[in-house]
Amino acid sequence: MFKKVLPLSSILFLRFLGLFLVLPVLSVYALSLKGATPLLVGVIVGGYALTQAAFQIPFGSMSDRIGRKPTLFIGLVIFMIGSFIAGYADNIYTLMLGRFLQGAGAIGSVVVAMISDLVEEKTRGHAMAIMGGFIAMSFAVAMVAGPVLGGMYGVGNLFYITAGLSLLAMILLFTKVPTPPKIVHIYNKKAKISEILKDKNLFNMVIVDSMQKGLMTMAFVLIPVFLTHANYHFDWAKTELWKVYVPAMVLGIVAMGPAAVFGEKYNKPKTIFLIAIVLFILSFAIMGLTNSSLVFVIGVIFFFIAFNMMEPLVQSMISKFAKVHQKGTALGIANTSAYLSTFVGAMIAGIMMGMADRSTIGISVAVVAFIWLLWMFFRFENPTKHEFLFVPLSEVDMDKLKNLEHEHIAEWYINDTEKLAVVKYVSEKLTEDEIEAKIIK
Repeated sequence: MFKKVLPLSSILFLRFLGLFLVLPVLSVYALSLKGATPLLVGVIVGGYALTQAAFQIPFGSMSDRIGRKPTLFIGLVIFMIGSFIAGYADNIYTLMLGRFLQGAGAIGSVVVAMISDLVEEKTRGHAMAIMGGFIAMSFAVAMVAGPVLGGMYGVGNLFYITAGLSLLAMILLFTKVPTPPKIVHIYNKKAKISEILKDKNLFNMVIVDSMQKGLMTMAFVLIPVFLTHANYHFDWAKTELWKVYVPAMVLGIVAMGPAAVFGEKYNKPKTIFLIAIVLFILSFAIMGLTNSSLVFVIGVIFFFIAFNMMEPLVQSMISKFAKVHQKGTALGIANTSAYLSTFVGAMIAGIMMGMADRSTIGISVAVVAFIWLLWMFFRFENPTKHEFLFVPLSEVDMDKLKNLEHEHIAEWYINDTEKLAVVKYVSEKLTEDEIEAKIIK
């Protein structure tokens, strides 16, 4: 499984590394360009997410028609062109065009679909967790490398580095990524968006993904501006930003592993999510209220720990809560909502910078995160732990299978490519022998 997921996760790593590389310094850089305003700076930071949201579904549909690999290639080319334009930009509007084009190469849902093609259902949750871990690692590397490279070579040149990362991803695509088999799932109904949004836990995961990404871009509009502009008290040099990002990311990476293990292995994602939200609340409250550089850095550390605790679990939890015929649709909804929130979060941060002082901004965001904490505490539930039984179709009585119903059987479906009947069940309540007795000829 890991060999199948590693190349695709590496492509996502390179692409997100390119996107995240500029985040720690982008708002300060954008403010220095001709035509810049706080609102437009917010649009610049989150603009890629707006086009990501718009093109998630079109790229997913394209991959169904022309194949996953060609679609991934097209997305990476668009991303590379956008990176070159952003690197060349000498005014806010050209930079905005480049950022919008970067986002238009919306390959996230295609990668998820390809992983689903390559990895069997039993291990797909782990595959999604690996993918989420690679995205989190790209975030970690970018937070350290971005300020250092930007300080050494200029922020504009970071976009050219991003274009190079995209080219490297294309090479991986055609040399390391296997061609997926055609897998057909036979299910008794099509996925409906309304059904997914009515499912309490799937809807909660959409909220989790959206809030996490929205707070991320708010932080990356606010943190560098708070630290480098004299009217926010600290007046750091841009080249000093690594002093806050490096310790924050090191501790974030340290926290990511135990959080993923506790959330996945011990099936306690609710605990992880609640702890992370508390850290988000403390983070923004501290960044808004303190006049101490050391305490501000502690606030940033809390933010990065919270983000990295959540990131590996989000996609995996969506995959666990969704039924087999809902996975693609559920992930598409969550990704679209998350990218919209990414854009909106950055835009709101830009508006708030133009209207309010640092303390008002910090406390306002902390209050919103507190409401999110209450929502999750009362509405979110840990997923039921399921196992999968795989039975060759040659041994299955199809009439019995079609009539298979049991309170502890979540669903069944047929993998037509591998000629298997797959039954998802609660292992604490049923045994394989009991299920086989219900469906074997």
